[in-house]
Amino acid sequence: MSEQKTCKKTSIAGQALIEGILMRGPKKTAIVCRKPGEEMVVKEEPTGTMSHGAWARLPVIRGVVSFWDSMKFGMSALMYSADFIDEGESEPESKFDQWLEKHFEGEKLEKVMMGMALVFGICIPIVLFILLPTFLAGFLGDGLPHIVRNLIEGCFRICIFLAFIYFTSKQNDVHRTYMFHGAEHKTISCYEAGLPLTVENVRMQTRLHPRCGTSFLLVVMVISILVFSVASSLLLMLIPGLAALRGTFWYRLIMILFKLLLLPLVVSITYEINRWAGRHDNWFTKILTAPGMWLQNFTTNEPDDSMIEVGITAVQAVLPQEEGADRW
Repeated sequence: MSEQKTCKKTSIAGQALIEGILMRGPKKTAIVCRKPGEEMVVKEEPTGTMSHGAWARLPVIRGVVSFWDSMKFGMSALMYSADFIDEGESEPESKFDQWLEKHFEGEKLEKVMMGMALVFGICIPIVLFILLPTFLAGFLGDGLPHIVRNLIEGCFRICIFLAFIYFTSKQNDVHRTYMFHGAEHKTISCYEAGLPLTVENVRMQTRLHPRCGTSFLLVVMVISILVFSVASSLLLMLIPGLAALRGTFWYRLIMILFKLLLLPLVVSITYEINRWAGRHDNWFTKILTAPGMWLQNFTTNEPDDSMIEVGITAVQAVLPQEEGADRW
């Protein structure tokens, strides 16, 4: 049976969890997980994105706000789904877990765990995609032009990212999470195609979606090459004495800190590009989204029917009552 052509674009977006799916609509957010006994449990709450005021809707700023909100809520949902799955297990607690429970209780413990997860989730990408490429580029010597060096460093960054995606996709636990990722995409595609949300209709949809977070991250990698190259060249022009430090520890440290300061700008530019591409459907946007679509072959897998049921339940839980309120 042929796939249906998308006839509308929705702002409803999701995230694969451990044995579940997070779905965010314009008014409501739903986390749907399955207990070991195959029973689905639905957790709903109001969507809080863009509740920061009018300033958070301004171009450039809205990209950072949206990214931060998505990461914070996504991390919280992952922790919820992990606790959910662990309910039936009797693994002994580590000394660190015991120490946390002794010194923090209730909401305080949740906030501490959330903070640790956010720090971990931020530090690992910085080490892998900022520090490691800079370290590898250090072996090239100091004779290369600055822009060429940044381009090579950017290529290292993309290669590390692709290798990370590939090797994580081969892990058994991650493989199952990527099946839920596929169910999320298929369900949204079915809804956008205007078809009834049934297992049969969802199953026939493609598991690749042009507005996926994986595609967003790949575009971030590409945009970072351009932004870092141009901005660091301007920095050297504005501070001529900085070039005299090339090859030293202090030069590398300054450049690393400068790139970290530029990350919000990179995220904002990527957000605006994805926002524009999501509203258009032409040859240029197809070329623009093609690399991200290809990458989703590694980050999504074909789901089983029980996972599709989770996706359907998650989408139905966040559908707005007003017609067109979820338009992209």
